[in-house]
Amino acid sequence: MAATAWLALAGSDRGLRRMLQYWAATALLYLASIGMVEWQVLHGFSEVEGMRRLELFGIGGIMVFYFMVRFSAVLRLTPEVLTVTQALYAIGCGMWAYSIGGPVRSGIMPMTVMVVAFCMFALRPRQTLLLTAASLTGMGSTMWWLQAHDPLRFPPAVEAITFGYLAAALLSTALLTGEMSKLRARLKRRKKELERALETIRLLATRDELTSLANRRHMNEVLAEEERRHPHGAGTCVALLDIDFFKQVNDRHGHAAGDAVLRSFAATARGALRGHDVLARWGGEEFLLLLPDTCPSDARLVLDRMAERVHAMRVPALEADRRISFSAGLAERRHGEAFADAINRADKALYRAKEAGRDRIEMA
Repeated sequence: MAATAWLALAGSDRGLRRMLQYWAATALLYLASIGMVEWQVLHGFSEVEGMRRLELFGIGGIMVFYFMVRFSAVLRLTPEVLTVTQALYAIGCGMWAYSIGGPVRSGIMPMTVMVVAFCMFALRPRQTLLLTAASLTGMGSTMWWLQAHDPLRFPPAVEAITFGYLAAALLSTALLTGEMSKLRARLKRRKKELERALETIRLLATRDELTSLANRRHMNEVLAEEERRHPHGAGTCVALLDIDFFKQVNDRHGHAAGDAVLRSFAATARGALRGHDVLARWGGEEFLLLLPDTCPSDARLVLDRMAERVHAMRVPALEADRRISFSAGLAERRHGEAFADAINRADKALYRAKEAGRDRIEMA
């Protein structure tokens, strides 16, 4: 019941809930200020009627701003608009409170500074400066009007000095806001740079730089995860692939040509895989293929499709009639068998494929 009520009041959107938390903090500040107003009235510092009207105005504002924030999406009110509107409203309350605050009216000044400081997290520096200018204009006009119409209760010299302190505090806060904004921008840029660096590190840690396939380290992690997923084994196949006569390519055409063959093979072989298959560079010209939830006959179809595409592959660094092929050893993981043992059996099958003339697939 309580959860349903909270959902109705705050909504389900995380951004909206965050804005309502800010509204709640502002509402508490208003209520604390109303408590101070009551204290002023109780001790005879302020007139009762004027303060009561100000209290009603403040409570009404709290409710209005709740609905503005809660239904900001429907009303198409951006966070900046909501922030500025609430800030101007608070400044207006401050002007009103100052005019009827009596001998303790100077205590309103820190509240005006707090309004501008509170907005530094939601507004840009230029917007904060404009809000500061609006605060100084409003409070300055109020002080001028009061000293002009009631100089006995509002001595001009006292009002001028008070305004000077207020201006210094507000301008200092505005400048601090600008520096805070620059700091936030720098932190945001550094965060993005760190995220990009971490992504690069993650790729380097899991990908083979030459072929862009999974590297051996990452493949071991994938195999470990597969063992956790199917601890009793069965239903999974692995295959070890070796490019035929790769040493001849390196000796005859150079290592650059060999690298080109590896890149082309990786791209072509990956195109023959299914969505959940994983191909990794196991070392040199040797590759390991994981075929999860696959029987040997289906695994053989994947390898046959791969072999057909590799045969049709042409590498610019080699002769036009040079056909690339691979030998493979295929093993089905047995019940309760570790992947290391299944790979060892696939390796033996690969050796038999090479001994039998290469360009073939042998079952363990």
